[in-house]
Amino acid sequence: MSSTMIAPSGETVRAADRVAAARRHVTLGETVAQTLTMAWRALKKMRRNPEQFFDVALQPILFTAMFAFIFGGAIAGDVQSYLPLMIPGILAQTVLTTCMATGTQLREDMEKGVFDRFKSLPIARIAPLAGPMVADLLRYTIAATLTFGMGLVMGYRPGGGAGGVLAAILLAIFTGWSLAWVFTYVGTIARSAQAVQGISMMILFPLTFLSNAFVPVETLPGWLAAFVRINPVSHLVTAARDLANTGTVSGAVAWTLLASVIVIAIFAPLSVRSYKRHL
Repeated sequence: MSSTMIAPSGETVRAADRVAAARRHVTLGETVAQTLTMAWRALKKMRRNPEQFFDVALQPILFTAMFAFIFGGAIAGDVQSYLPLMIPGILAQTVLTTCMATGTQLREDMEKGVFDRFKSLPIARIAPLAGPMVADLLRYTIAATLTFGMGLVMGYRPGGGAGGVLAAILLAIFTGWSLAWVFTYVGTIARSAQAVQGISMMILFPLTFLSNAFVPVETLPGWLAAFVRINPVSHLVTAARDLANTGTVSGAVAWTLLASVIVIAIFAPLSVRSYKRHL
């Protein structure tokens, strides 16, 4: 049976276009409810596949111990002196690395045909994308909490107190969530989950390691220091240090929030538009 027909005006109309035109408009309240439903679906999937938590559970512990004992003496003289510099850096690295999985899992679902079942549902097109990202907030929270928890075990005592630590965690989670939209977009345009993972690593790893996360900017060559100072990850690390170590809301916090909002404003619409092309 043909999927096209001749309109009264003589134009050829695809069946899918007719269905889309007949679909009623989804309200903002319905969009939020549908997004939360998709988030609940993703959480149930995580519960049935606990291996999805291995990276967020093991990476903060391993990275914190490894970087502290390897670089602590060389950079700060001893491990205890290095922890205030390193823990906020590990926080940023862990949360941002965790958000790479968003695009990979999206591509896997698309390859399995899961998103084909959403085509006939009268739901907002952003819901299948935003829902899993809302569920991933749990993974970011676990990763951030374990990072500070491991730091406390090793002797880190944040001068900003519980309020400063909580603010640093929330800022890192929001930044990671905003960057996840970049990887969501990559997930909609890449041809395979392996390609998504490779592209994501090429984007994130240079930004993470070419930052002030693990070494003071003053120790870097001038050309590299110039890039590190404008690196958005460096602003996140500086903001997290100011909040956790001194409880100070510095200008880096504002720059980090502004950059996160800009990323969401650009890549959320791009992700939805690219996703709609697959429908």
